[in-house]
Amino acid sequence: MTEPTVLPEYTVRNRAYWDAYAPQWVSAGVRNWAAPVPTWGIWDTPEEQLRLLEGAAGKDVIELGCGTAYVSAWLARLGARPVGIDNSAVQLETARRLQAEYGIDFPLIHGIAEAVPYPDGSFDMAISEYGAAIWADPYLWIPEASRLLRPGGRLVFFINGYIQILCAPDSDEPATDRLQHPQFGKYRFEWSSDEAVEFHLPHGEMIRLLHENGFEVEELTEIQAPDDGATRHVYVTQEWARRWPSEEVWKARKRA
Repeated sequence: MTEPTVLPEYTVRNRAYWDAYAPQWVSAGVRNWAAPVPTWGIWDTPEEQLRLLEGAAGKDVIELGCGTAYVSAWLARLGARPVGIDNSAVQLETARRLQAEYGIDFPLIHGIAEAVPYPDGSFDMAISEYGAAIWADPYLWIPEASRLLRPGGRLVFFINGYIQILCAPDSDEPATDRLQHPQFGKYRFEWSSDEAVEFHLPHGEMIRLLHENGFEVEELTEIQAPDDGATRHVYVTQEWARRWPSEEVWKARKRA
């Protein structure tokens, strides 16, 4: 499959947004490429706690929405064979510079996770830390992940906690202790502060969608901020995230 001649409207908006926003993520990319041990999300939750990369050694892995590709770099160091795809050419420029700096080489593709230019059954694992998991339409990228995976392949993705999204005001202010959005009839989220488009599904709909595309959900982990946690992100506070999950991890396996 190749990138469509006409991209979905939201992918054009997100491409422009991330190309402009990418310079603000260079330092995070540099830090994560240099990290001796992987950590995840805004609270730097340790890999040993979440085990997102478990079983990846020796496997073919596609990172959907790789950004600066530090997750793919972690995978390569474990002995996996990663491929990264991202909607932003500017993010990939940083990824290629860091590849050269660290001497770690793997394919990087400028494209969208909804249409990955690899044949059916090319990978043993698909992974996304935020990335495509929130910036691509789940009704498109999840079927595409299923197409790309071999029977028994794993899908792992790390996203905002759904309750955090429902409590997020339409501003750059932190999540509140009141619901701000309806759960029913809404999965596309747009904010007045920028032109980007995000996608978030309630748990029941996510389970249904995964099941319809050949996956069995193995684990859903809702993450609590640590006692001494701090984050540079403004959309949630440590106090809030001690009471409710601001992030969650999904693990699913494609039925054989």
